[in-house]
Amino acid sequence: MAVPSGAKATLPDVETSTGVDKTPRTDRGRRTLRAILDAAAVEFGGRGFHETSIVAITQRAGVALGSFYTYFESKETLFRALVRDMSAQVGAVGAAAVHDCETVLDGEQAVLASFTNFAREHRELYRIIDESEFVDPASYRAHYQGAAARIGARLREGAERGELRADVGEVEAWAIMGINVFLGLRFGVMDNNADLDAVASAANALLRRGLTR
Repeated sequence: MAVPSGAKATLPDVETSTGVDKTPRTDRGRRTLRAILDAAAVEFGGRGFHETSIVAITQRAGVALGSFYTYFESKETLFRALVRDMSAQVGAVGAAAVHDCETVLDGEQAVLASFTNFAREHRELYRIIDESEFVDPASYRAHYQGAAARIGARLREGAERGELRADVGEVEAWAIMGINVFLGLRFGVMDNNADLDAVASAANALLRRGLTR
């Protein structure tokens, strides 16, 4: 899964049910794992978990069936790794977006703009994350808990710098995440033509000023 310029792409750890770490150590292995994950994103995103086969994934990835089992025990373990991979990519996009921002709210606007662009380029993200609620609930929870934790850390940093109220916390972090998730769905996935910078600016005005007159 490609990420925008400035975002660092990573690979998820690959572990078996016995706890053996199967994360590749060579460049060739990392390229193979990346190909499998990218192919899985397309297949799961287009067909859904239950209708996707391991053979279809390996064929799309251009790798041998045996290469799949070098890294994954089953379709389920691949799906879990893919959700972790997508979560990491979303986190990398956000980290790159806030890198040069002067204030925390400037950063939140940049994060939303970058995320909605990412969602537009990777529409499979929503289907896979939504399906993970039923295929692997722990991965589903970890995805959103991780995203909220990143937002919460940024808010606390803003509070420590005196930019935000001292009492900002989990409620605000989850509220901002909800805004990002549904604006990404509405304007990134459902709309090919929306001005995503304008969407992020409008949402940021809501954070800064609220709704009261």
